Amino acid sequence: MKLVKAHAFGNDFLLVREEDVPAGADRPALARDLCARHRGIGADGLIVYSAALGAVVRMDLLNADGSYSEVSGNGVRCLAAWLAHERAVPPGGSIDIETDAGVKGLEVLAVEGRRFTFRAAMGRPEQIEQRTIDVDGTAIDVVTLRVGNPQCVVLGEVTEARLHSVAARLAVHPIFPAGSNVELARVEAPGRVRILIWERGVGPTEASGTGACAAAVAAIAYGGAARDVQIVAPGGAQRVEWTGEGLFLTGWAEVLFEGRWMI
Repeated sequence: MKLVKAHAFGNDFLLVREEDVPAGADRPALARDLCARHRGIGADGLIVYSAALGAVVRMDLLNADGSYSEVSGNGVRCLAAWLAHERAVPPGGSIDIETDAGVKGLEVLAVEGRRFTFRAAMGRPEQIEQRTIDVDGTAIDVVTLRVGNPQCVVLGEVTEARLHSVAARLAVHPIFPAGSNVELARVEAPGRVRILIWERGVGPTEASGTGACAAAVAAIAYGGAARDVQIVAPGGAQRVEWTGEGLFLTGWAEVLFEGRWMI
């Protein structure tokens, strides 16, 4: 089975064309096998894509544990990088990708070897709400919202200890029937927010596109951040703009390799 691997700020994905997936394959099991770090190729998720719709490319995403995800901002960008490479799309060109959270339009800003920088239209944030959630007897103030997928942002202290305690428990809290991506976020300056991410179905990740968007919305709405802000994760900084037209996410993705999985 032909595969491509790409990453965006260390958030890595495996890409496979729909027609290359074996007929009748158990896709959640396939995702778990492929994404396993030591017994597979290793990735945060598996993207199955199809160009059957013509100009718009359809993608479906499974997390590393085989669970479903509506969209990934970095995953969309990784797929766009591979398509831009295949099609030799120059700066100024664009790629449209259909997800279960709608069509995401990506403008190519720069091409440097195997690295492609995009500005992606991520849509409008929805269901933004401040809430208090009980986590093992401790009241945690959070901001919940959707940016195509469920997000929970905790403004305040950003530490590995809190990531593995508070964020890990929030991701699977009963209040979120389908689970949630969780970001710890601290506003360091109006134009800069630092985050750590616990992604549902994966765990800690070096970066997250939708997580960056969610953290920006929470920080702008409730933390005094500017509407054009750098979101700094362990893998690097992405730019998020919250405009009247919605959220725009700017960052790069790199194509790493093309190979074959032995079935």
